[in-house]
Amino acid sequence: MASTRAEDVAEVLWELKRADKVATFSTIAKRAGFSAGPKGRSVKTALKTVRRDWEHLQWWRAIDDSGCVEKDSEHAEMLSESGYELIDSEGKDETVVLTDLDCHVMTWEEKEAENVETDITTES
Repeated sequence: MASTRAEDVAEVLWELKRADKVATFSTIAKRAGFSAGPKGRSVKTALKTVRRDWEHLQWWRAIDDSGCVEKDSEHAEMLSESGYELIDSEGKDETVVLTDLDCHVMTWEEKEAENVETDITTES
């Protein structure tokens, strides 16, 4: 049985998929209503359950707060296949970093502002 945290993370991943964005572990945890834990450990644990129970969700949209991903990993492969550019991290041979992080990372404040703007337009 999936944990409540995993279910909440699954909801956030669904939002990310629809918006064609990624989000950091801390942002996902905040949106899901819990702390990400040290180095995103709580989110990573929830993601393991999501991968097992909801295979259709794009778990790879969750990234480290630094934007770094393990080089040559399935995570890096999935991001690349989906059109995200990854470059070698400076001084870290084992990681790559997502370029244009600010452009690709979901911020719910922006999304909520869009929804308010849409609501105002449709009410007029």
